[in-house]
Amino acid sequence: MKILKITFALLVLFVSNLTAQNLSIQIEVQGKGTPVLFLPGFTCTGEVWKETVEEISSTHECHIVNYPGFGTVPAIDTLWLKSIEKDLITYIQQKKLTNVSMVGHSMGGTLALNLAIHLPEAISNLLIVDALPCMGAMMIPNYSPEKVQYNTAYNQNLLKMSEDDFAAMASNFVKFMCMNPQKQKQIEEWMKLSDRKTYAYGYTDLLRVDLRKELSKIKARVKILAAAFPNKAMVEQNYTMQYAELEQKEIVYIEKSAHFIMYDNYNAYIQHVKQVLSPSSNESNAKL
Repeated sequence: MKILKITFALLVLFVSNLTAQNLSIQIEVQGKGTPVLFLPGFTCTGEVWKETVEEISSTHECHIVNYPGFGTVPAIDTLWLKSIEKDLITYIQQKKLTNVSMVGHSMGGTLALNLAIHLPEAISNLLIVDALPCMGAMMIPNYSPEKVQYNTAYNQNLLKMSEDDFAAMASNFVKFMCMNPQKQKQIEEWMKLSDRKTYAYGYTDLLRVDLRKELSKIKARVKILAAAFPNKAMVEQNYTMQYAELEQKEIVYIEKSAHFIMYDNYNAYIQHVKQVLSPSSNESNAKL
């Protein structure tokens, strides 16, 4: 009987490890304390949170996510964004994480909102860094997800683009997304490392996401950091409209910053991180 119990325990451990290995995402864990899930933006690796993790890992268990097709994580063929969402939910449930805080930038912020919608009892706090519940609505007139197609001339051109042309495009994009010249090169390198199909079709996945009407399902406390560059009035209008259905929220507009707030105005950013993750914040959330 004892041998049978040991065998069963080993089998459970094997299946658990096998399931974790089958996830499309890769997650590194650093530090000890209350859990924080770090979700990077499109094409970025978990290294984008390096300074943040160094700052808080003495008091928090940091789960740093890397997506398939970016950095050194193998790409997957289909259902890219849906696979990431499913695997993040599986990871949280497998690890039995509770009272989870999430810090998400850009696409990572959109993912954090979606996780809070689907796991309302597990997620306690969100820090959304320059992200919207529906990016496509900001770019496409009379937006609907059905208007966003995969087989487009733009995507085909991306797939055919030479490495040099893609690098030139990345360099131009980065200048508008980050004001910190020391960090621009790193962001550009991440873009160039990305799997090309993931870059084209994964971004299409993202443009099809519309969480605006589901935000009312979120029970977590949400703080949103929005880059005031290049036009604060326009940014404020977009954020007010897109987050209209979210009740428990605070939107803070960060001056002297483009899209990569954690790089452009780190001091302001890290203060908000610490406020969101402070014990008093978690205690007040537990009373809601």
